[in-house]
Amino acid sequence: MLNFNIRGENIEVTPAIRDYVESKIEKVERYFNDDLNANANVNLKVYNDKQTKVEVTIPMKNLTLRAEERHNDMYAAVDLIVDKLERQIRKHKTKVNRKFRDREGAGLYFAAVTQAGAITESSEEEYTIVRTKQFDLKPMDQEEAILQMNMLGHDFYIYTDAESDGTSIVYKRKDGKYGLIETN
Repeated sequence: MLNFNIRGENIEVTPAIRDYVESKIEKVERYFNDDLNANANVNLKVYNDKQTKVEVTIPMKNLTLRAEERHNDMYAAVDLIVDKLERQIRKHKTKVNRKFRDREGAGLYFAAVTQAGAITESSEEEYTIVRTKQFDLKPMDQEEAILQMNMLGHDFYIYTDAESDGTSIVYKRKDGKYGLIETN
């Protein structure tokens, strides 16, 4: 059973909106057995340009489902979110299925997956690495890393932080600003 935590920023979460969100997102429950007990965290945001952003996070024991969508129509964004969540579940199921098949054979997989609460429909997707790069990480600060990233025309850049000596990643966000991921 999914428990919902629905928040709104610059929008009041009316009973109609709450019912719509819950009825749509509850559809992912069909992919799991009856033991599903998770919280669905839903954030609804409305921006000045009247565009809405819907974020859904469903943390579970072995899997965290997360999707976000921007759209002019909030209800359409919720529909698109459900499609994304279903794709993530199918990908996860395929990955788990492949691991069990490689290790123990297909017969044991179905019993194990049913007990674990995984989905029952199948789809195959290959993860093929088409290119591998190796490079030395140069010590630098965040600003230099952003300049390097922009100069290369990439969306992210990996570097060694000159202060902490740890590996860090700068990336360009969808809103045009920059993000930083630091490792421990």
